[in-house]
Amino acid sequence: MYKKGIYTILYQQKLARDVYVMKLFGDTSFITAPGQFVNILLEGRYLRRPISICDWNENTITLIYKVVGEGTRQMSTMEPGVKLDLLTGLGNGFDVSRCGQRVLLVGGGVGVPPLYGLAKALLAAGKTPMMVMGFQSKEDVFYQKEFEELGCPVYVATADGSAGVKGFVTHAIAQAELTYDDYCACGPIPMLKALYDACPTTGQLSFEERMGCGFGACMGCSCKTKYGSKRICKDGPVLTKEEIIW
Repeated sequence: MYKKGIYTILYQQKLARDVYVMKLFGDTSFITAPGQFVNILLEGRYLRRPISICDWNENTITLIYKVVGEGTRQMSTMEPGVKLDLLTGLGNGFDVSRCGQRVLLVGGGVGVPPLYGLAKALLAAGKTPMMVMGFQSKEDVFYQKEFEELGCPVYVATADGSAGVKGFVTHAIAQAELTYDDYCACGPIPMLKALYDACPTTGQLSFEERMGCGFGACMGCSCKTKYGSKRICKDGPVLTKEEIIW
């Protein structure tokens, strides 16, 4: 179930290379789980890809997005006070009740934002999240401090070795010798596949990168599972490791 509403930009700032954070004021009552997303109407058109919710409270939504096309470029120029037409509460999000006591959170690039709200929900449930984030280089790193301020141990991997461990998130996990009950991940498909193969525990994977229209209408994000074909932006974006056919 989703809700259409008008939201006002409270602030916006650049976080990293082509990455922005935007905070909006409006109704958040239809947001029920970390990892859900919004669709934004810009001058009569929806962005090609929905944007995951980073965080929310009773009347604000925080979004972190990357400029990848004309729509998000247009968003990056907007000032506080501008009103946006949003659909909120889209997607299923991560299920905190399925998580064990020690939870590994793994985010790649703009797959990091939805894990922030998840980390807060896990802490509120008395669980222990550990954050591993992967980027191309030091210039792309964002939200490390914010996770640390929550009290989460943070491990960073960069492909060029300019920050943290050189390599990918799987290298950071191996080098730190992290132990965990299960994991939750969001990021590029190759990263999710590597985790699927490398992590023997149960897991929840957000296929946000595969979402197209945000409504499950275009069938472009159709994914085979043990329970039949699922459309990521309608039946996801979060799928469990147990149901994924890879």
